Amino acid sequence: MAQVFHRSMNSLFRIAVFGAPLLFMASGVTGAVIYRSGYMTGRGETIDQPVPFSHLHHVGELGIDCRYCHTTVESSSFANVPPTKTCMNCHQQMWAGSEMLNPIRESYKQNKSVPWERVHNLPDYVYFNHSIHVAKGVGCVSCHGQVDQMALMRQTKSLLMEWCLKCHRNPEPHLRPASEVTSMTFKPEHYANPETGEKKNPDTGKPYSQAELGKLMKDKYHVRNALTLTSCSICHR
Repeated sequence: MAQVFHRSMNSLFRIAVFGAPLLFMASGVTGAVIYRSGYMTGRGETIDQPVPFSHLHHVGELGIDCRYCHTTVESSSFANVPPTKTCMNCHQQMWAGSEMLNPIRESYKQNKSVPWERVHNLPDYVYFNHSIHVAKGVGCVSCHGQVDQMALMRQTKSLLMEWCLKCHRNPEPHLRPASEVTSMTFKPEHYANPETGEKKNPDTGKPYSQAELGKLMKDKYHVRNALTLTSCSICHR
């Protein structure tokens, strides 16, 4: 009987058998990398705003506390965008004639909101509560990064589910005294016992490490266990 396939097909078959799984694996790895990249998550992206508001200037240089503008972070599930009146508290006197602030002045005159673009945008099916994170001692910097160093606001974290779960499984690295949640410069060695003013861990005689402070704050604020915090109903309601 005549040979149906040329002998070269043996080599092609071997390439297909061994190459297909490798190609499949490479595709999976590539897909995972793209999925986690800033292109998909928005991480590192600077979004154009009606006014180029600088957190570097307002927070880093002037020392304005986050809560002066975002007044609901301690009492609401969302951190409000400040009304134009908040801007005008200062800018009726300072930079009152700046062309860059024309949208702010027009907003104030017409009693219409400035159309700010959202930077940290979670899907509609995700429930996130700012107030509970603040109450439990999670610093703003843990999610929003060093905003005091940002000339223009950008998203510094992926906001992917795996990122949230990593913290919910092990929250201690992000916990601090609730009074320090808005501080951009707080470090664990700055912590002082509120009763004695002592800045040393009584068990070690040394300044607190983040691991020690995190455990202390977890107990103080009754942060729930990892099993509860990773329950689907915590974020999906």
